Amino acid sequence: MIKVENISKSFKDTQILHDISFEIKKGDFVAVMGPSGSGKSTLLYSISGMDSISNGKVMFENMNISEMKEEALSEFRLTKMGFVFQNAQMLKNLSIFDNIILPGLVAKNEPANDIRKRASKLMKRMEIEGLEERDIREVSGGQLQRASICRAMINTPEVLFLDEPTGALNSEATEQVLKILADLNREGMTIMTVTHDSCVAAKARKILYIIDGQIAAYKEFLVGENREMEVEKWLKKLS
Repeated sequence: MIKVENISKSFKDTQILHDISFEIKKGDFVAVMGPSGSGKSTLLYSISGMDSISNGKVMFENMNISEMKEEALSEFRLTKMGFVFQNAQMLKNLSIFDNIILPGLVAKNEPANDIRKRASKLMKRMEIEGLEERDIREVSGGQLQRASICRAMINTPEVLFLDEPTGALNSEATEQVLKILADLNREGMTIMTVTHDSCVAAKARKILYIIDGQIAAYKEFLVGENREMEVEKWLKKLS
């Protein structure tokens, strides 16, 4: 689905990413890990077209998105990609429900009523039905993050990009979000997440470990009950 070819990213005189290449197949669940400041988030933003790259190219289903004009790229992200961040990027003057449906209304690819129906189904699935008219400051962090996933899914994207999706959540809310992501991936959703949490990484099938803007290690993990333990062992070897 996504082919990253020798991408580099510089800012002023600082090299952030160095000649990175890898592929994401349809249905993959990829976690990006590494020390703080290693370039994890920059890599995610570069691959998703949220940030420009200095060299190389990013191919999304045989389309070179690194060469797209900003308007075309914005439309591409809106309809093909979903985004979830550590801190929910929601508008304070809108209700939870209106925040969720907003990307669908902006895309204008479907009747508004169909978008509202899908939003209601997503909220029910994420177990936050009944919060539609709440202000974003009137729900818990876990509920708000599940609403963020609903919003990211509203245009039925082909891939979900997440940047530290559980970084601001307690353990119970983290488990809820991880279950949702695992379920979505089992159903075929392609996911790439940046995380420092081995519990999050253990839900992934592939882990990229980034150090100083380069892929220092890569590993695929088999599905199984001991995957969290295997991930922790592998990460200890790298530290």
